[in-house]
Amino acid sequence: MTTDSPMTDEAVRETGVEVKPVAGHIGAEISGVDLAADLDDTVVAAIRAAVLRWKVVFFRGQRLDHAGHVAFARRFGETVVLPRRGKASPADFPEIETTADRLELGGRFGMEHDEWLRRRRHTLLRGWHCDHGARVDPPAATILRAETVPPYGGDTSWSNLAAAYAGLSAPLRQFADGLRAEHRLGVGYQPRPGDDAYVRHLLDRQVASLHPLVRVHPETGERILYVNGYYVEQIAGLSRPESAAVLEMLLEQAVRPEYTVRFRWEPGSVAFWDNRATMHLAPGDTGHLDHPRIMHRVMLAGDVPVGVDGRASEPITGTAPGRW
Repeated sequence: MTTDSPMTDEAVRETGVEVKPVAGHIGAEISGVDLAADLDDTVVAAIRAAVLRWKVVFFRGQRLDHAGHVAFARRFGETVVLPRRGKASPADFPEIETTADRLELGGRFGMEHDEWLRRRRHTLLRGWHCDHGARVDPPAATILRAETVPPYGGDTSWSNLAAAYAGLSAPLRQFADGLRAEHRLGVGYQPRPGDDAYVRHLLDRQVASLHPLVRVHPETGERILYVNGYYVEQIAGLSRPESAAVLEMLLEQAVRPEYTVRFRWEPGSVAFWDNRATMHLAPGDTGHLDHPRIMHRVMLAGDVPVGVDGRASEPITGTAPGRW
């Protein structure tokens, strides 16, 4: 996701787009725009500016279908085409992944979905993540659309990782600036005793990268506390106990309530977030509800993160820039 030049608040208002912040550090609702329409370039620029400033923006009452969703995403960058999707995803739109696919995973590996989810998110912080964070070039942004949601529950939360970094003390910021951490697919999963088919699945499709613990945002220049609850387990150069203590402290910092926003979904809602500057937490309160939750997402291709020292992330296994 790229921008030619930042827009001022006055320039945004002149487009007719209304940007209303919903939390102190992150999140804004945007009104006055029909995402299914042929958007003027100034409106696209206003939305882009709001995403960069507020990290995640929300639209309500939209009437996007699959084609419109993809067309809207393409106004902001190159869309990602995933090589593997579940059968719930629309066959004719390879850019779209239907999140109901995730509900199939537990059953595929000999577990009910609830057990699979518990093993993935066995601590309070494990569920927080950026999308595809183990890749050497994680997506720049994600656009998620709600088709069907339960009448209650199912909220998603996001955290502003630039604000979290800025909130650290100066000595801690300086310490974190020089660190790098290994992001690896599935490190947070707790295996079943004995043979575990999901572990075999993870090993067969392993993805891992070495990312700076503080990345410099390629557009805003902000320093981002690049932690990830689900993908990160080891800081390079630290012992395992040291790494665990530092990561827990930084993750707790990243998801402090003042740095987060929580969104209540409705059919037709759309969330558009900067995947380089946020983590998010998918809901864990809908498994017992007898209501479907069907969401569709499109991701935008991202760049390779660069640290404060100018060093780029390095692939370890199963990942290369631009190759999905």
